[in-house]
Amino acid sequence: MSPSGLLRGACRTTLISLLLVCCLLPPGAQGQKFPLRVEPQNPVLPAGGSFLVNCSTDCPNPKLITLETSLPKKPVGNGLGWAAFQLSSVTSDSQVLCSGFCDGFQMTASSDITVYRFPERVELAPLPRWQPVGENLTLRCQVAGGAPRTNLTVVLLRGEEELSRQPAVGEPAEATVTVLAGRDDHLANFSCRTELDLRSRGLGLFQNSSAPRQLRTFALPVTPPHLVVPRLLEVGTTWSVNCTLDRLFPASEAQVQLALGNQMLNPAVESHGDTITATATVTASAEQEGAREIVCNLTLGSDSREARENLTIYRFWGPILNLSESSASEGTKVTVTCAAGARVQVTLDGVPAAAPGQPAQLQLIATERDDRRNFSCNATLEVDREILHRNRSAQLRVLYGPKIDQAKCPQRLTWKDRTTNVLRCQARGNPDPELHCFQEGSQNEVPVGIPFTVMLNYSGTYSCRAVSSRGTYTVTVVMNVQGRNAHAVTIVMVVLVTLGLVTTTAALVYVFGLQKRSDIYQVNQGSTWLPLTSRQPEEAVGEGPS
Repeated sequence: MSPSGLLRGACRTTLISLLLVCCLLPPGAQGQKFPLRVEPQNPVLPAGGSFLVNCSTDCPNPKLITLETSLPKKPVGNGLGWAAFQLSSVTSDSQVLCSGFCDGFQMTASSDITVYRFPERVELAPLPRWQPVGENLTLRCQVAGGAPRTNLTVVLLRGEEELSRQPAVGEPAEATVTVLAGRDDHLANFSCRTELDLRSRGLGLFQNSSAPRQLRTFALPVTPPHLVVPRLLEVGTTWSVNCTLDRLFPASEAQVQLALGNQMLNPAVESHGDTITATATVTASAEQEGAREIVCNLTLGSDSREARENLTIYRFWGPILNLSESSASEGTKVTVTCAAGARVQVTLDGVPAAAPGQPAQLQLIATERDDRRNFSCNATLEVDREILHRNRSAQLRVLYGPKIDQAKCPQRLTWKDRTTNVLRCQARGNPDPELHCFQEGSQNEVPVGIPFTVMLNYSGTYSCRAVSSRGTYTVTVVMNVQGRNAHAVTIVMVVLVTLGLVTTTAALVYVFGLQKRSDIYQVNQGSTWLPLTSRQPEEAVGEGPS
């Protein structure tokens, strides 16, 4: 056995012997007249501490005052009726016993020593990296060490809010509490604290706290994200892909991935309130031609949601509309060709090609009527049960010499002097010709197509020539300008003729009327003239007076 063990055994034997002696002494024979005192009485010490114990009595002639203890002790002084001892290395609760004799009677007194120590470890168990909103969260706090346990309490906290208060039980002690996680708990700090309350023993309230742990809560709906993609996408074109999800919290911490097949996209992610939107630009390449799948994966906390949509990438080559000559001279043979890629059906001016992938073609001899003629090429391609259309058009220009339509350019004109008129002549051709009208002889030019004042000297024959790089076309126009006097004579003659006709007509009407009224002529009485008779019917003659 070690020396310290032997010492503790000896002290224990001595203490038991003293107790037996005290118990065997008759009542009144234990020196109660002069009791023995122990100071301090029932002290509370920090673990490992030391303190001074004083044993004293009022006995006038005390003998053998001593201190019995299992703790290391050292006498520090004595006198009549007292003895002092220094105790050290107090690591656990214990008891000391002072003893002595007074007038042959034994005196004893004891004191309990309470040792306190702070917890060696106060730790809150790790929290989930993410905690779903609306689910239970259990907080666990472990406390190792700490005494006296009857004065030790474990408190679980959210920030400064007290969630639970429990006594420290067991070694190590564990305190738990279950709370319902909510949005308000996001980024909240949780911790636990021990309280060693020794205020009733004349000391204070000692607190030890764990390191805080931050909680992150999240809410993710069961519905998948809303993924908007084009059903068809042509090689070489660019399109936007949108992925949106509502009712998630916190939206700003959600992670979104967009992928086209094996190609990861680089989306721009924005959050507003409880909504998150990811937008990416997709450029289709020839290597991706065919049926593809776009995937949107959204992760928040410890959960994720995914949406998938199909996309068909296709190539629609053409149509290409080609004219063998876009500007052909009149009488030239022109070939028009419409072509497109494989699987594309083309139609040229309503006439389809023989088969998909084959070109359509027509030929013509260019005439004036073909100038500015439009040719249309239509291409159709079926992709994923959808018919796609494309059109191309081209215009043919036919080069031909100038022409003047005589129906639109009268060859004889009669105008009045000093009146405003328009010489209406039109010329056509490709290229557009220039039209000028010059008076033969004087070579004076009159404007064409715009108003001008006609003078007498404008009378004459004019050559109207349409000129272009492809030739000249001439029409002769005779212009007759009449003076104002001729106009007056004509008016007078018309008036006189009219008046003559009116006078003659009136005379004839008068004579004819007079004859009708004078069918019977009579001689007035007393007249020597004989009556003139007319050849009238008998009944008419008989109507006169007898």
